[in-house]
Amino acid sequence: MTTVFTSPLIGGDWRSRGAATLAVGDPTTGGLLAEATTSTVEDCRDAVQVAADALPAWRGTAPRERAEILRRAFELMVEEKVAIAELVAAENGKALQEAIGEVTYAAEFFRWFSEEAVRIGGEIRLAPAGDKQILVLPEAVGVCLLITPWNFPAAMATRKIGPSLAAGCTCVLKPAPETPLTAFYLADLLQRAGLPPGIVNVVLPEPPAEAVAAMLEHPAVRKLSFTGSTGVGKHLLRMSADRVLRTSMELGGNAPFLVLADADVELAADAALIAKMRNGGASCVAANRFYVHAGMAESFTGALSARMAALRLGLQRERDADVGALVTAAERDKVASLVERAVDDGASVRLGGHAPASPGWFYEPTVLGDVAPDAPVLATEIFGPVAAIATFEDEAEMIRMANSTEAGLMAYVMSGTLSHAFEVARQIEAGMVAVNRGVISDPAAPFGGTKASGLGREGGFEGIEEYLERKYVGVSW
Repeated sequence: MTTVFTSPLIGGDWRSRGAATLAVGDPTTGGLLAEATTSTVEDCRDAVQVAADALPAWRGTAPRERAEILRRAFELMVEEKVAIAELVAAENGKALQEAIGEVTYAAEFFRWFSEEAVRIGGEIRLAPAGDKQILVLPEAVGVCLLITPWNFPAAMATRKIGPSLAAGCTCVLKPAPETPLTAFYLADLLQRAGLPPGIVNVVLPEPPAEAVAAMLEHPAVRKLSFTGSTGVGKHLLRMSADRVLRTSMELGGNAPFLVLADADVELAADAALIAKMRNGGASCVAANRFYVHAGMAESFTGALSARMAALRLGLQRERDADVGALVTAAERDKVASLVERAVDDGASVRLGGHAPASPGWFYEPTVLGDVAPDAPVLATEIFGPVAAIATFEDEAEMIRMANSTEAGLMAYVMSGTLSHAFEVARQIEAGMVAVNRGVISDPAAPFGGTKASGLGREGGFEGIEEYLERKYVGVSW
């Protein structure tokens, strides 16, 4: 286990005095991992003011200097990968190998945006009337409030901090109360990478409502980036509207996994295992609804069940475990309730279906067959290791079912014919579609959804634009 930081960071000051504490649980044992110092509303206002005071100097820092700090942060994360992953696994519950994968992915956002920092471009052109030069200048948005979830405590933080710093913004990060320790560690790592105090601040208000409102009302805040549930995202959008803030929203998903009639069953099962079980299913892009052509439903169900049966639960935090615990007892109980309801509605349990006898918050990898197309389990983001399989014969009806949700983040299409897969992918209402693959997330690609799954994109060339304003200057010379 690496050093555990338990206090918020505001302007280089680890605020460990005078506030209440928050119990950070250990999902593997059900016990206490640490006591973290919480932030008062005044602490949160202070953090915004500190970020505002630090903004002019950071915005004026040479892009190369900003890039070198991010590059050093990437290098430190790679050097300390296992130590950080042990912390992620401890507070989140995920298996260590999953945590190592997350930290590797998280570090790449620092590297990618270190490269983008020196490539921010403007524009100059002659006006059509010939009376002036049109200059388009990129400028940092300003102080950003970044709110991250518990399921990827490292990656969701670096995916927001990276472009914010690269663009010349300063920020206040509010991590999830279930997993604040990783955020504290990353704040320290950035300082060790050479980031001046006040550029990145971390607060932990609990309960968060009043403090988040106070930060959004602060005149220095110009940008909100939120990853979390659709319901909370809608509420934050309403609050942001009062001050006309720039917003990025990566909200809930309900990803369909479509196995078409011409798909290779074994390839489809391999992809389904990754799409379903990455992060134990606790991912907004996890395959949540499996729609399988009736002609291959039984063979696909059997193939996926065999693969999931081979996964090992990390009941004792084994370093080579495949599946960890859910983050809280409430999350475990929600998954169990969804399975029970599905069985009551006629689904058959092909694998798993129980929480093992363990002090931690585990649930067995589970496969449900014979799920009705309108079953509630298909309309709910499971966020756990449960694959619910429904069948179809008419492809048009399958596409209609895939699109029959307010979510539009991710979808998966499995087909033996690439032109067929593209034809279906174009009809799916989602911001991202994986074709014959179980994962496509990449720091170099734009991540984001349509419909109620969000606004804006993170990662890729597009990611830094979320933190830039374009100023037009008309010039005669």
